[in-house]
Amino acid sequence: MTDARQHQRHPGGEDAPHPPGPHDALTDVPGLRVGHAQRIGDGWLTGTTVVLAPEGGAVAAVDVRGGGPGTRETDALDPRNLVQRIEAVVLTGGSAFGLDAASGVVHWLEEQGRGFRVGPDPAQVVPVVPAAALFDLGRGGNWQARPDAALGREAVAAAARTAPGTPVPQGNTGAGTGATAGGFKGGIGTASAALPSGITVAALTAVNAAGSFADPHTGALYGAPDPLPSPEVHAAARHRLAEARETSAARMAASVRPPLNTVLAVVATDAALTRAQAQKLAGTAHDGLARALRPVHLLNDGDAIFALATGARPLASAEALADPVFGVHLEAGALNEIFDTGAAVLTRAIVKAARAATSVDGPGGVFPSYTDLYGPGE
Repeated sequence: MTDARQHQRHPGGEDAPHPPGPHDALTDVPGLRVGHAQRIGDGWLTGTTVVLAPEGGAVAAVDVRGGGPGTRETDALDPRNLVQRIEAVVLTGGSAFGLDAASGVVHWLEEQGRGFRVGPDPAQVVPVVPAAALFDLGRGGNWQARPDAALGREAVAAAARTAPGTPVPQGNTGAGTGATAGGFKGGIGTASAALPSGITVAALTAVNAAGSFADPHTGALYGAPDPLPSPEVHAAARHRLAEARETSAARMAASVRPPLNTVLAVVATDAALTRAQAQKLAGTAHDGLARALRPVHLLNDGDAIFALATGARPLASAEALADPVFGVHLEAGALNEIFDTGAAVLTRAIVKAARAATSVDGPGGVFPSYTDLYGPGE
């Protein structure tokens, strides 16, 4: 076990005790699929991302800590409530308007006979589809260009077409299409970790923060241990970033100038978790968000993290967990490792989003990428 826990350097992220899965992505959790859909150009710069659970759904929970959330069906995830498993989670642009994307996912799932059974006919299902929206209104130039049900259907269909374990596109795609972070271009990022127990923990995020993923004094990414940029590179980058902000302010309507944002994420595992344990995973994952972005959880953010547990792997053997002396401690130790790793993979996912994003110069503003300003890093 000691060798498996040796710290390894992850490309694009912090030092972490566990190696990544095959694709360093959310889809390393068996059964999970990811689909993106976006609209770019002619006033559009927005999109939707759908995480599709295996047939039969996954245990789900959510923890919302931003002061300006835009959500749908999050109350259904309270451990005290009826629905035990959900079939999909939607992350979308478009602020509250973009929550319409979830309707397209609901109808697609109904056509597949997937959802909460409410009658004897297999077609009598009500899909419960939690969703959260980030603010990207006007960033393509058209205030009314936002995701709708058709875009949600496109995203879930894209997820369904992927083979198990497919790599996940990152950067300017899906819900990250119009995302920004502290003046930089934001986007989609994903990461995973394989624990010695065989359990996988992974995260996917759409980074659209009022805060920044880079230290304004040095240019270093908060969540990555790379060498500091040189003072000359940092000075040039700050100058270009300031120019971009001035240009964006001139191009954007006054109503969209405030830093209205939101970071959305899904943290997932193939471990067998109860809904209360999944909710704890969503909560501790916010630590990973706070390590990679500063500040977070502001009134202008709607930061929300969903947790999914497919239940394919037990925390430990039934015999070990049944031990009257050590069973509860064994379970707590296994859960703590999952919770800690969930925060770590979210930090890396945010760093990967920063590096995967590409610059945008359009009618809604200029949003330079971190990589264009500081280089690709290690």
